[in-house]
Amino acid sequence: MGPFKDMSKFLRDSRIAKALTDRTKVYESHVRMFWRSVRYEESEKMIYSAVQKKDENDQDIDVEVKFNVGDVRRVLDLRDSDDDPTINIERL
Repeated sequence: MGPFKDMSKFLRDSRIAKALTDRTKVYESHVRMFWRSVRYEESEKMIYSAVQKKDENDQDIDVEVKFNVGDVRRVLDLRDSDDDPTINIERL
């Protein structure tokens, strides 16, 4: 168990630990909808996309959501910042 114990500790302590261990179900249809509707507004530094949800009549409706890179970092608990030298702005 020696090398696995060290690797396990490294992964738990890494800034991507939550992203690696989160068990939230992600459906392909949701991912496709996100990429079909996503847009980035440079002036606002915000990402816009649409998600489907049920309304009060149990009908599917599209709802626009907006978030920024800081929201992604917070939700995934990446423990980094814009000042992190490993961030590639082009890839964000």
